[in-house]
Amino acid sequence: MMNTDVRGARHATPLLAKAVPTAVLLVGAFYCLVPVVWVMAASSKSVSQLFTTFTLAPGTGLVENLRNLFAYGNGEYGQWALNSLLYAGVGGVLSMIISTMSGYALAKYQFRGSSVIFFGILGGVLLPGITLAIPQYLLMSKMGLAGSVWSVLLPSILSPFGIYLSRVYAMAAVPTEMMEAARLDGASELRMFRSIAMPMMVPGMVTVFMLQFVGIWNNFLLPFIMLSDQNRYPITVGLYTLLSQGSGEPALYSLAIIGAALSIIPLVLLLLFLQRFWRLVLISGGLKG
Repeated sequence: MMNTDVRGARHATPLLAKAVPTAVLLVGAFYCLVPVVWVMAASSKSVSQLFTTFTLAPGTGLVENLRNLFAYGNGEYGQWALNSLLYAGVGGVLSMIISTMSGYALAKYQFRGSSVIFFGILGGVLLPGITLAIPQYLLMSKMGLAGSVWSVLLPSILSPFGIYLSRVYAMAAVPTEMMEAARLDGASELRMFRSIAMPMMVPGMVTVFMLQFVGIWNNFLLPFIMLSDQNRYPITVGLYTLLSQGSGEPALYSLAIIGAALSIIPLVLLLLFLQRFWRLVLISGGLKG
């Protein structure tokens, strides 16, 4: 009888160890998905339905909301979307290139001051970005760039976390022996980086690009401080202006909600497109093993 109880306790313990993390993940998923589901449902409701019902059931005003959104301000939402695509796309690509080159150099080369630079980058990772917004504005104002596209792009190019991530990935993915063999064959440092290091660092580069794209796309404070021209607003600041005017015009709340719902779609498409790079790496790693 005692042996049976011990065996039962042993079987119950693994089940409990699996059930608790699963429950925590389900609660976290529920917490994250409910607001998204509500935004999707609310975006399909007319103004009257939005303020009289609070359910997750879809409404009947989706087409009208879409029409009103893209007609608002002579197509301002489309301009905001293009601006966000410009800031996030160009900023993400440039940040990916700079982070990859910097991380590779810090990982594979020993030079005077490299440790100081690395610890400085770690400090940048730990420093909240919101604390840099005002100093960045003052710097851009001194340079005469405040209010321009560059005032949003330039601060987004340098990513301490992207450099740190690239350094970690370069240390793990690029064998030093292969670089030494390439040097013996007469390859230049630039050619080694272009032909050897970059193909091996593609998953890390894709990760840096995705993180920067999402971060810039969702960034609100920096463009809000830097920009004064409404035609240069990204989606985040543009939707904020709609919400700030919604107290006088309740119909603008519907436009802001459906605008927020549409702004999620590019991020989902980007993630679905980029995940194939991670899948290819997993498959190639399995084949090598």
